[in-house]
Amino acid sequence: MALKDTLKQKIEAHRPRITKLVKEFGSVVIDQVTIDQCIGGARDVKCLVTDISYLDAQEGIRFRGKTIPETFEALPKAAGSKYPTVESFWYFLLIGEVPTQAQVDEVVAEWKTRQAVPQYVFDAIRALPRESHPMVMLSVAMLALQKDSKFAAFYNSGKFNKMTAWESVYEDASDIVARIPIIAAFIYNLKFRGDKQIAIDPKLDMGANFAHMIGQCEEYKDVARMYFILHSDHESGNVSAHTTHLVHSALSDPYYAYSAGLNGLAGPLHGLANQEVLDWTMKFQEKYCKGVEPTKELVTKALWDTLNAGQVIPGYGHAVLRKTDPRYMSQREFCLNTPGLKDDPLFKLVAMIFEVAPGVLTEHGKTKNPWPNVDAQSGVIQWYYGLKEWDFYTVLFGVGRALGCMANITWDRGLGYAIERPKSVTTAMLEKWAAEGGRK
Repeated sequence: MALKDTLKQKIEAHRPRITKLVKEFGSVVIDQVTIDQCIGGARDVKCLVTDISYLDAQEGIRFRGKTIPETFEALPKAAGSKYPTVESFWYFLLIGEVPTQAQVDEVVAEWKTRQAVPQYVFDAIRALPRESHPMVMLSVAMLALQKDSKFAAFYNSGKFNKMTAWESVYEDASDIVARIPIIAAFIYNLKFRGDKQIAIDPKLDMGANFAHMIGQCEEYKDVARMYFILHSDHESGNVSAHTTHLVHSALSDPYYAYSAGLNGLAGPLHGLANQEVLDWTMKFQEKYCKGVEPTKELVTKALWDTLNAGQVIPGYGHAVLRKTDPRYMSQREFCLNTPGLKDDPLFKLVAMIFEVAPGVLTEHGKTKNPWPNVDAQSGVIQWYYGLKEWDFYTVLFGVGRALGCMANITWDRGLGYAIERPKSVTTAMLEKWAAEGGRK
């Protein structure tokens, strides 16, 4: 059965659950909001719904109920690889069930029919100043694609029906996830490889084809598959996912919504963090290692010097997690199992920092979570394989994050979620409630 038909059955079966919750249990209190949360970015306020992924403070991310190792183990693998295809993961995010190989093959074939990017998109990218940031180029490309939005056309047709609106969102979402790696490869080649473009290889899956189009080696095909899956979703509260959901809740089409999400992803407190970690690590290596093996004693002293100077250790700590980020561990495992990479001096330094930093940070006492997050590892892998253009790292993140964002808004429309409109309060109101010990 086609993916879209299966998704239709899933959505129609899910709708009564939402209706019942709103009608029969809408007044049930599930959380309380403190002044700290109100001022502090709504941290930990439970007010978003998604079944695509859930971030547990102890377990880390779960995709459709499965941990990262369980996800990698369960999904059908790419030919000759121990990693799943991105296409199999897309099916899993949408449906919530592990696909058969036949269902994966169907998605791969479907993406082949969708991945051709209109020439006007490339023309729009070329019209930008060549020194434009790659994320600007990616966001502009997303907006350029909007001209052919099937959701926008359906809304403007005069036949808009909220019960079937998800179908045109699915079409746009599928086009986006199939095309965004092609656009990303074009941007990389335009900016960093002298505009030497490489044509799509119709025999390859999405991750492998991306590696092929940027002139990468065979090993990098697995890097791309792993990277795009690991960065796909992190429940709905992060900036890129929340922004995409928020904009689409106004019935803006997926192109408008994901362009906005990409603009949020470009921030240094979100997707830009990986290049900042790499920059710090390389400066750390230059200052403290000076060509010698990074020993535990050397790194411990260097970390204390860093903290005592009032600086932070980038890549350590997470807003939700209270253990090592499983995304970090997956990338670490890849490094340890890859000859050459496991002996790379930069990886050895990262590995030693991982061994030492949690203890140092715990003793220091000013970090709630002394464990590494995904950014502590990802830049090192890209650097090893020759992707040394840091500005491009967030584009890679954006390719992966499209999977989660597009799966989420497809379900948003399928379940008819309302426009997002939280209520604001004034500082004077907060001060009054603070003086009274709470809102009366």
